[in-house]
Amino acid sequence: MTPAQAFVLGLVQGLGEFLPISSSGHLIVVPWLFGWPEQTLAFDVALHLGTLAAVLYAFWKDWLRLFTSAAQGIGAGRPLASPGLRTLLMLAAASVPAAIVGLLLEDWAETVFRSPLLVAGTMAGMGAVLFVADRSADRATADVVGFRDAMLIGLAQSLALVPGVSRSGATISMALFLGYRREEAARFSFLLATPITFGAARLKVPELFADGGTLQLWLGMATAALSGFLAIRVLLAYVRTRDYRPFVAYRLVFAAVTVAGLLARSAGPR
Repeated sequence: MTPAQAFVLGLVQGLGEFLPISSSGHLIVVPWLFGWPEQTLAFDVALHLGTLAAVLYAFWKDWLRLFTSAAQGIGAGRPLASPGLRTLLMLAAASVPAAIVGLLLEDWAETVFRSPLLVAGTMAGMGAVLFVADRSADRATADVVGFRDAMLIGLAQSLALVPGVSRSGATISMALFLGYRREEAARFSFLLATPITFGAARLKVPELFADGGTLQLWLGMATAALSGFLAIRVLLAYVRTRDYRPFVAYRLVFAAVTVAGLLARSAGPR
């Protein structure tokens, strides 16, 4: 892998992790379209470490507020009366389904799921789901996530193990279906990215740093961090006044380009 390729992969990881367009789908299809050597799943997870840094930096005040509120509630002897602790518990509960599914289907994620045709199908299918979910946001009123909703959003997040689904796309869509406003759906999705990304990175990244890492690794991670932070800021500002239709259109176009690439290769010389 060249430094330029690592930069591009870091860029698509950062943008795709937080915009509802699937970072994993891009990490499979982009190298395939350009004929680059396939990077390992561990490298993909290392890029997630860059986006983990982005979401921690973007929401450090939120995390500080949550933990401060939780500590105050515990100190007062009324932990469940603390809004911060309740939110932390909801985030923990929502992280469980994806953690279980990730452990059960880890081998499939490294083999069966790394298919451009599968990515094309899930990109288009999830685009349709996001379009329908976004229509319900105009009537949304909810802004505090309860246990049932947290579990449903967590189940939606577990679907993101399949490339092309998009972790943010699945969780945002579920939150929109449940009646949450666009900005609140995106915010909860971004906070939820922290524990599951940390868990995945903790399992896969150590082997990459056994020799201190490579230039490509560090470049990819830094690019993912910077582009991820930008994506968070842009999306939160965007959805305050606009809907998700541009992302639906992008997903459909990306799926069409992928299918066109498959057809071109199948029709080429053998």
